[in-house]
Amino acid sequence: MSSLAAARADNFYYPPEWDPKKGGLNKFHGQHALRERARKIDQGILIIRFEMPFNIWCGGCNSMIAKGVRFNAEKKQVGNYYSTKIWNFTMKSACCQHEIVIQTDPKNTEYLVISGAQKKVEDFDTEDAETMALPVDEERSKLADPFYRLEHQEEDLKKKKEAEPLLVRLQRVSDARHLDDYAINKSLRAKLRSQKKRVAEEEVAARKMGLGIRLLPETKEDVAAAKRVKFSSNFNKNRDEKRALIKSASIFSDSSASSSSRRLELEAKRRKINAASASKLLTGGFKPSSWSNVSGSSARKNRS
Repeated sequence: MSSLAAARADNFYYPPEWDPKKGGLNKFHGQHALRERARKIDQGILIIRFEMPFNIWCGGCNSMIAKGVRFNAEKKQVGNYYSTKIWNFTMKSACCQHEIVIQTDPKNTEYLVISGAQKKVEDFDTEDAETMALPVDEERSKLADPFYRLEHQEEDLKKKKEAEPLLVRLQRVSDARHLDDYAINKSLRAKLRSQKKRVAEEEVAARKMGLGIRLLPETKEDVAAAKRVKFSSNFNKNRDEKRALIKSASIFSDSSASSSSRRLELEAKRRKINAASASKLLTGGFKPSSWSNVSGSSARKNRS
């Protein structure tokens, strides 16, 4: 951005026709100092960035709007609580452009949803959250009574004694953790270096195994799960089939005689095959190959 453009953007550019007698630049240009944010300033409305103070349900589409979401809201004063002003914020939800109106409550120091939405009620147990239960308005008003304070003083002292060891222990842990900044930083950097070294070793091991991802360190649960896995194989299948055949076969002599005769037949065939091959070797015979057949046929053609 050039210097002239920057000066115009910051509203510091004074044109040649400007005269100090005419007033400031905003008066000279006929505009407000807040520009577009003050386009409804004549109605007492100022455009601001409003941040949602709590979780709400949208009244138009029933979707949740989380705490911290920001909107362009119209800010307007609608009353006073003693000398404190009561502000009204009107905005449109991003999900369905539904109008939401939220108002301040100086009496109870909170925000109220006037229309267009519903506040999400979230209750927390003080024991689970490890927090202290604050007194409600009724108990707060009763604390002004000296007899009420006297009746509950012993109970408050008892609660204090019970919570004191926990608070002291928490204070000691906090002091031990944050007392020496150099030692804490040193241990943290050493832990980070060891973690980087372990990650590098795991990546090298994964590349050696041809994997594109890094394997996590082995744990006892992984070893136990791997031992419980069993893979089926052909060996086990064949063994089970043979055992089933043996169990289903008869144990009487007929089956034994038939199996022995079958074995004798196979041995006789094997002897015949061995005797035939031995006689061919002795007489110089050999098994004709495809090359010998081709050469013999070509020789016959030449003779003819």
